[in-house]
Amino acid sequence: MAREIVLDTETTGFEPHLGHRLVELAALEIEDFIPTGRSFHIYLDPERDMPPEAEKVHGLSEAFLRGKPKFADPEAAEAFLEFAGDAPLVAHNASFDRAFVNWELNAIGRAPLPEARWVDTLALARQRFPGMHNSLDALCKRFKISLAERDRHGALIDARLLAAVYLELKGGRERTLELVAEVPTTVFGTLRENAYGPRPRPVATRSTEVERATHAAFVATQIKSGMWKKYGV
Repeated sequence: MAREIVLDTETTGFEPHLGHRLVELAALEIEDFIPTGRSFHIYLDPERDMPPEAEKVHGLSEAFLRGKPKFADPEAAEAFLEFAGDAPLVAHNASFDRAFVNWELNAIGRAPLPEARWVDTLALARQRFPGMHNSLDALCKRFKISLAERDRHGALIDARLLAAVYLELKGGRERTLELVAEVPTTVFGTLRENAYGPRPRPVATRSTEVERATHAAFVATQIKSGMWKKYGV
């Protein structure tokens, strides 16, 4: 099965080379575009102030982040790299997330995650919907993915939304049907062919002759549409 990691970040600003830092990192595991339920999520102490304009976006204050793990700590960088493994990394406007993750990795002497590993859903959306708004919000609305849980940007909720958007961009619900078509299952296990015995074709009628005659008289005298008369009663 094809394993991928859907990733999102929150930061103190837009440019890591100007001193902005990661403050939240979330990653969801998917296999064949379907979430497995495994995830990685952490808040990070950026070791700097939180600009008010950034806090308005994600709601993460300097006071809240103070004392959280630093990216260099094992429960952050090492845990994330172990979770991601060598899987492709899916992100919306991937160059933004890649720049911050790689800046943080470089700062602790770790190798960057190469561009070839990243799948940019923004680029996929622009190919499919050229000239249209292709923000994560716009795509959720286009694909009728609920935004009820999202009152502010947050890496974990955005990663969940992005996983749903990515599925739609790669074929949507029809693809999920294709994935399970060979082995239909229920919560009780694999379906067995003819598990309940053969069914007669066609199914025998259960109405009586009197009931059918009454219905035919009603259609003939009370219903103006010719649909019933065309296809029988």
